[in-house]
Amino acid sequence: MISFPFSECLARHGRRLATVALAALALSGCQISGNSPIDIGTATPGTLRPGVMADIGAREHPRVVATYGGVYENRGAERAVAQVVGRLVEASDDPSQKYRITILNSPAVNAFALPGGYLYVTRGLLALATDTSEVAAVLAHEMAHVTASHAIKRQQRAEATELAGRVLGNVVRDPEQARAAIVSSQLSFARFSQIQELEADAVGVRTLARARYDPFAAARFLTVMGRFAAYQSAQGDTSSAPDFLSSHPTTPERVQTAVRAARQVGAPGLGERDRDAYLTKIDGMLYGDDPLEGFIRGRSFLHKALGISFTVPNGYRLENSPEAVLASNDRGTALRFDGADLSDFPSLVDYMTSGWINGLVRDSVREETVNGLPAVTAAAVTDGWTFRIAVVRIGRTGYRFIFASRAGGERFARDYQATVDSFRQLTPTERARLRPLRIKIIRADQGDTPERLAVGMSGVEAGRRLELFSILNQVQPGEVIPAGTPLKLVVD
Repeated sequence: MISFPFSECLARHGRRLATVALAALALSGCQISGNSPIDIGTATPGTLRPGVMADIGAREHPRVVATYGGVYENRGAERAVAQVVGRLVEASDDPSQKYRITILNSPAVNAFALPGGYLYVTRGLLALATDTSEVAAVLAHEMAHVTASHAIKRQQRAEATELAGRVLGNVVRDPEQARAAIVSSQLSFARFSQIQELEADAVGVRTLARARYDPFAAARFLTVMGRFAAYQSAQGDTSSAPDFLSSHPTTPERVQTAVRAARQVGAPGLGERDRDAYLTKIDGMLYGDDPLEGFIRGRSFLHKALGISFTVPNGYRLENSPEAVLASNDRGTALRFDGADLSDFPSLVDYMTSGWINGLVRDSVREETVNGLPAVTAAAVTDGWTFRIAVVRIGRTGYRFIFASRAGGERFARDYQATVDSFRQLTPTERARLRPLRIKIIRADQGDTPERLAVGMSGVEAGRRLELFSILNQVQPGEVIPAGTPLKLVVD
């Protein structure tokens, strides 16, 4: 959660308070590993020069692992993944392809592939899956990216699109005509990427069926991923408009593709799902934030090692990352919270005015206290964005709140002030009681419903427990769950 040092200017925060930048060549879209790689088969020469794709994957692999919190080591999760790999490779379009599979220590629901057979899946994705066939669907999709050399083709197309944009900008005299042509080129590239995703979906479903897994698992898991994304979004599932510049098709389009492909190879109910065995393997797996990066509990962020806490107002959704804690609401206000080393600054005012803020309003700089801790606050305006900044000092560390909004206004100011005022040091008792969230597998009793079981969830806002329980277990509120059904709870 805390990043030292931090030197980015505020102008960047207005566009996106945190971004993860990886080479366009590196990510095909979706990833897995335990203590050591799982190597199966022998490598096939690349399409450019022998070994070029493996070289690319080997170069980017350490960056991916570092970006996603390192490798997650859990024997049950590793077994759950390893169980399906051999069957999928044998059933894939290129059984000779060698794969290195890594489980990433990230709560994000994500998976992707690098050239050369490097596949990755996050523990967040494994926690969302309810059976082996859904994990197999993800891996089969990523294997399809590798065997089709999608990353290489996407990079080549991206380079061609960039070159075309430069040529158009230099040659076409009419700026509007040039912009229209560039946008058309960008849309073409976006659709090219979307077509790759749909192709990988279709190939993955066929591979699932050949490996004797439920071919409808892909559509089922895509649907639950959509539900979970809506749950996490501050705006909820309110927009049905497709993002035409996205590299992925819309979820409904992908689900339709997966269902069509599944119907071509089998009927619902055929193929292995293996829910019971899968959930047994992930029992006790870490859920949500890594303890080293702090905890999100509802609208509060707490860090046991640093002994700090703050709470955002109603309507905000918190997101933790190795670099910073982020929050946003549906009114377009965004927050970044991180840390900076103040060792070289004699005072907080010196730090605030040291040049790291673009558009600083000098007259706004004020020394204050926040719950007995020394602090400095200020305002800034740049590139059409209004910023409110606070730095609270504990020892040599400055804990920084950076609020950004295009509209500004009283509500923006109140939200900023309430968040900063909530910052405090945890008591020894509070720190001792903080535990990470984990997946706990239970079995339904006769007459159990989601409403009855969701009350056993921990670390989740009371008003959202039922929704998260329903998503994690793919059940509907009010549904009577058959006795003996294995189910996931989130507990601390």
